Amino acid sequence: MNVHTNNFRDLAAAEFDTTTLLAHAAEQAIERRYEDFCIVDVDCHHYETEAFNEILQYMEDPVIRHEAKYQGTARGGIASADGSYQELGGRITRYPGRRIEKVPPTPHRDITLMRRWMDAMGVDLACMFPTPMLNLAACPRVEVEVAMAQAYNRWLCEKILGEEDRFKSMLYLPFNDPEACYKTVLEFADRKGVIGFMVTATHYRGVYDNAYAKTYAALQERNLPLAFHAAFNWADSGLSMTNRFIAVHALGFAWHNMLHLTNWIVNGMPERFPRLKTIWIESGLAWIPFLMQRLDNEYMMRTSDCALLKKKPSDYMRDMYFTSQPMEMVDNREALQLTFKMINAETQLLYSSDYPHWDMDLPSTIHDLPFLSEQAKRNILGDNARRLFNLEPVLSEAKQLRKAARTQQQPEINKVFGVASAAE
Repeated sequence: MNVHTNNFRDLAAAEFDTTTLLAHAAEQAIERRYEDFCIVDVDCHHYETEAFNEILQYMEDPVIRHEAKYQGTARGGIASADGSYQELGGRITRYPGRRIEKVPPTPHRDITLMRRWMDAMGVDLACMFPTPMLNLAACPRVEVEVAMAQAYNRWLCEKILGEEDRFKSMLYLPFNDPEACYKTVLEFADRKGVIGFMVTATHYRGVYDNAYAKTYAALQERNLPLAFHAAFNWADSGLSMTNRFIAVHALGFAWHNMLHLTNWIVNGMPERFPRLKTIWIESGLAWIPFLMQRLDNEYMMRTSDCALLKKKPSDYMRDMYFTSQPMEMVDNREALQLTFKMINAETQLLYSSDYPHWDMDLPSTIHDLPFLSEQAKRNILGDNARRLFNLEPVLSEAKQLRKAARTQQQPEINKVFGVASAAE
C-alpha cells in the first residue's frame, strides 16, 4: 500500500489487512487455547470519525451540524485544537492503514474491522469507545460537546450495537452539562449493547457537584456502572510545562483519574451512592498503591474533612474496578504483584487491550503473569467483566471452530486465521 504521510515516510507494503497485521496475536490465541474461556475487552476503540458524515445525520441542531461538517471534528476540528501524537509520526501503520483497508459492502465497516481484530486476539466481547471524540471533554463550547455526544450515541446504538451482539459500550456522557448527562442516561440506558456510561477524565467539573446527583441515582437504580476514561490534555495548566509527549502521556492519563477518584472518595460519594459501581479506565495501575497510601495517611490525620466516610479511602478503592491497560510491565515484577494484591485484582481488575492504540496490550499480558492462578487469569480476562456487566458467557464463532477442531482432531480448521495450530 502507499499511505500518504506528507512525504515523511512511504509505507510501501502489501495490501493492509487487520488479520495479517495481528497474525502473531492469532498465534498466541491458539497456543494459549483462549477458546477454553471467554475473554472480555473492557476498553477498545474504533475511529468513529471515519463515519463522521453518518453521525452528523443524527445531530438535531442544524447550525452546529453545518459547522461540524465544514470543520471536521476532534483534534484540529470543531472540538479541539490539539495536535496528534499517538501514531508516532506514521510509524504505527495501523493508524493510516485502517483508512484504506478493504471491507465488504455489508455489514458496516466498523463491524467488520472490530470482528477482525477481536477474532485475531481471541476476544469474545468488547466494550468500544470513540477515539477522536473522547476529546470532546475539553471542547470550549458546551453546546458542541452535547450535540456531538448525542449524535454519536444515537448513531452507535443504531448502526453498530444494534447489529452485533459481541459489541458493547459505555456511552459518552457530556459531563460539562449536568442536565444533558441525566437526559443521556434516560434516553439510552435500555438500548441494546449499552452496559454503562463513561466520562472522559479531561474535564474540569467536580464529580461531587450535586448537579450530577440525579444522574448518579439513575445509574444506581439501573445497576449501570459509571466509568472514567483517562486521557491527556497538553493544554492543562500543569501539564503544559511538559515538552515531550512521553511526559504528558505518562502523567496525564494517571493524573486526571487520580484527581476525580480523590474527589469521589473524600466527598463521600461511595456512601451517598453505595450501589453505584465505578470503573477507572486506561490509566495503568502503578498510581493506585500510591494514592491508597497517600489518602489513608491524610485521612487518619484529618478525618473531619471526610465526615461521610465510614472506612479508610483505600477500602473504598478496593471496591472499585480498574482496567489493566497500560499495565506497567517493568523488570520489577514484585511491584506489579504487590499492586495486584492491594487492589484485589482477582475480583476487581478488568482486562483491556486499548486496541488499536500504540500502547495496546494483548490478552497474553495477563495470561502469562507467573504469579496468577489459572482462575485469577480467567477472572481478569473475562469473568470479572461478565459479573460486573451481567454478560452472558459466549465464545466467538472463530473460537468455537478452534474448539471443535481440537475435539475432532481436525487441525486444518485451526487455520481460520492463516496460521498453523500449536500442534502443527
